[in-house]
Amino acid sequence: MNRYTLLSPKTLAILRNYVKTYHPHEYLFEGIEGGQYSVRSIKAFFAEACKKACTTKKVSVHTLRHSFATHLLEKGTDLRYIQMLLGHESSKTTEIYTHMTTKGFDQIVSPFDDLQI
Repeated sequence: MNRYTLLSPKTLAILRNYVKTYHPHEYLFEGIEGGQYSVRSIKAFFAEACKKACTTKKVSVHTLRHSFATHLLEKGTDLRYIQMLLGHESSKTTEIYTHMTTKGFDQIVSPFDDLQI
């Protein structure tokens, strides 16, 4: 299955400025000596960002993926689109996100309320 992603206009503007400033050669985000970041470096960078954000939750880089999916679902994005964005083969895998949020429950109108009785 192909994976797709979103690139917001705000992020694109930031990335364009980054490229103008740092002139990456092979990878968009390169280590100090160029080349690909190691998994260890990414984890260290993420841990530092969490520390600066004063988060007390136990999170990982993979948590960003779950947060992305949950936020999309909370904004009303169809589960099939989320499935495509995450690259899930099975819709069952994506459906776990429906159990992770109750945001919007107060907005749901019962079909019973539409009956003319």
